[in-house]
Order: sequence, then C-alpha cells, then structure tokens
Amino acid sequence: MTSRGEFTFLHPLRVRWNECDLQGIVFNVNYPLYFDIGIWEYTRALGYAKGDAPEFVTARLECDFRSAAHFDDELQIGVRCARFGTKSCAMAFAAFRGETLLAEGLTTYVAVQRGTTDTMPLEPSYIERVLAFEKTPPEQA
Repeated sequence: MTSRGEFTFLHPLRVRWNECDLQGIVFNVNYPLYFDIGIWEYTRALGYAKGDAPEFVTARLECDFRSAAHFDDELQIGVRCARFGTKSCAMAFAAFRGETLLAEGLTTYVAVQRGTTDTMPLEPSYIERVLAFEKTPPEQA
C-alpha cells in the first residue's frame, strides 16, 4: 500500500460539496479529477509554465479505492513519476487525508507533438527535470 513518504510532491485539496454523493462521500469519478489537478501542479513544480510544458495524451488510467473522503475534508494529492518508457511515462497518484490512504492510481501518459496526437519520444529535458525533482527515481524501460 502506498504511503505519503513515497511522494516528493503533495498538493492540498479541499473536498467541495458538489463532489459528494447522496451517501455524503466523495463520488468515485472525482478521484481522477483530483489526480488531474495534481498532475498540472506537479508539472508547475517542475518549473514549467502554461504553454511550455510537454504535451501528453492519456493512454491508461487505473484507480483503487481504500477509504472514503467527505465534504470539507482536507486532502493531499500525491504525484510522482513511477516509470519512463521511450514515448510514455507512468505517473503514480494517491489521495490522503492525514496519513490515511483514500485512493491510489496510475496513469500512463504518451508524449505527443505539440498541437497533435502524433506520438514522439519523451523530451530529454523533461526526463532530466523529473530525475532532478524526484527523491525516488522512476524505473526506466
């Protein structure tokens, strides 16, 4: 099971009312949205600004649910690069309330040429930034 200590980057997020279902818990489709917020904040933490970050398309998304979050909970969204391929990277995500793991997932992103869906190798400068940032180096294929 994933722990907070595995992540160099954690982004704070407060659960909003509209994200909860009739049971009063965060509706499951919101976790990929939380992870999507986290990936942009991670990209920003790498030093990229809007418009100069590498472009990616999502190839795979998986999420495992561990515990429930509720309205007004203060969460931390962990993001880290888990693996580099030639044209892709796998990003690990987790949502925590304190030390409690609520959900964890993995998203595979494929690098594309700017403004297209034509795949391309990962930019060496992106790999360098990630390696310099992460305390746990990603696996490399």
